[in-house]
Amino acid sequence: MTSVKNPWACLAIACLATLLLSLDLTVLHLALPSLAADLGAGSTQVLWIGDIYGFALAGLLVTMGNLGDRVGRKRLLLIGAAAFGAASVVTAYAPTPELLIAARALLGVAGATIMPSTLSIIRNVFTEPGERTAAIGIWSGMSAAGFAIGPVVGGLLLDHFWWGSVFLINVPVMAVVLVGGWLVLPESRNPHAGRLDLLSVGLSFAGIVGAVYALKEAANKGVDHADVLVAGAGGIVLLGWFWWRQRRLAEPLIDVRLFARRAFSASILTNLLAIFAMSAMMLMFAWYLQLVLGWSPLMAGLAQLPGGLSGAVGGVLAARLIPLLGRNGVVALGLAMNAGSFLYYTTLGTELNYLTLLPALIVGGVGVGFAFTVNNDNVLATAPRQRAGAAAAVSETAFELGGALGIAVLGTVLTSAYRSNLELPAGLTGGVTGGAARESLASAIAVAQSLPAGQAADLVRAAQAAFLDGVHLASYVTAGLLALVALLALVGLRGVPKVIPEEVLTAAHS
Repeated sequence: MTSVKNPWACLAIACLATLLLSLDLTVLHLALPSLAADLGAGSTQVLWIGDIYGFALAGLLVTMGNLGDRVGRKRLLLIGAAAFGAASVVTAYAPTPELLIAARALLGVAGATIMPSTLSIIRNVFTEPGERTAAIGIWSGMSAAGFAIGPVVGGLLLDHFWWGSVFLINVPVMAVVLVGGWLVLPESRNPHAGRLDLLSVGLSFAGIVGAVYALKEAANKGVDHADVLVAGAGGIVLLGWFWWRQRRLAEPLIDVRLFARRAFSASILTNLLAIFAMSAMMLMFAWYLQLVLGWSPLMAGLAQLPGGLSGAVGGVLAARLIPLLGRNGVVALGLAMNAGSFLYYTTLGTELNYLTLLPALIVGGVGVGFAFTVNNDNVLATAPRQRAGAAAAVSETAFELGGALGIAVLGTVLTSAYRSNLELPAGLTGGVTGGAARESLASAIAVAQSLPAGQAADLVRAAQAAFLDGVHLASYVTAGLLALVALLALVGLRGVPKVIPEEVLTAAHS
């Protein structure tokens, strides 16, 4: 039995909020060129406009998940929704790059209050195991759909309105979340929560931001730059200190003993690798479709839409497959399906019949939906209900780290393969022009615009061929990694019950 009169209405509010947050992570990408030109933002400012949201979001997820356990998940969700709507208005009408960066940071802070709150509310509303798994499947599907819809929505808005419109769409949606949440969501909190350890808050924030920054910058600069090394080493040290401190606190931000449970730790790891693959695919196709095939941003977004929507379908189907294959079988199947789609991507060339690509996108999307749903359900089911916010925050943090890791690793593989395989046409092997062409495919295309027609065509063909070599290598690497993790999930999640009764969890954590 469910614990409230309208649990599915509660799920609708949670899904609407998470759909918007996922959409907001990708909708900005298409708006960056126009807002940079309008505000006169420099290259460094553009990077911060794009990244500060993710830094604030990832750094504060653990803290906000714990705060929701203490002050109430409904209360924190409503406060976050109001703040997100207000920050969206400020962002849309920001007159300077500095104010835009500050507003994007506030969006990240507000998003960090919303994401773990939605999952922890689902955990506390749906106490019957089958309903809980189905609800988390729908929630996971909405999250995946948001990623895919973001570029399409951004493209449509930018075709008709100014760049601020991609932020203003948040306002009416968050108004619905506020009103609907106030009316239908039940309040829940941990009645025995202690005080919030401020040192742990600082360590988690600084450590996670350092790690995410290092991963993002490694994709742009390489791992041998001083700021990447300092941020990465600092993040690891601070997170190690955070882990050590949690083992000694009576009321830690994260109960690290949960990682000793295979269902928890294996699910966190496989979730991280699933979003690694998803973010890698989105980045790879954004470049491939636009720079190799010459498609518009809107067309590129539409082309990727079936992959995201099929992730939503996979999320719904996952709950039905658990009785047949077990939890480990569903996760392993999902990761294997995704590995298979990446093997297909190794055949991509300078021409594409989209109908041949579509099955790979759908199979990979459904596979990601399988893995996300079961892993999120495992994480929440393994943790006690009173600490659902903290458990949800760990899952969401792994999601953010996996996305940053996927972009960093794929970006490094693509860039390295491109530079090592690029054979410049005669007359362009040295000097400023040749050096610029070696930076990236986009740089080579820009260089070609200033060259004579024949030489330009030779340069573009050579650059596209080198880029495709990188795509093929990155696809092989990702496919192999996913296949390995599928085997690990098959073993690591073996023995996790198909149905995890609430009374068993309560007894295990009492």
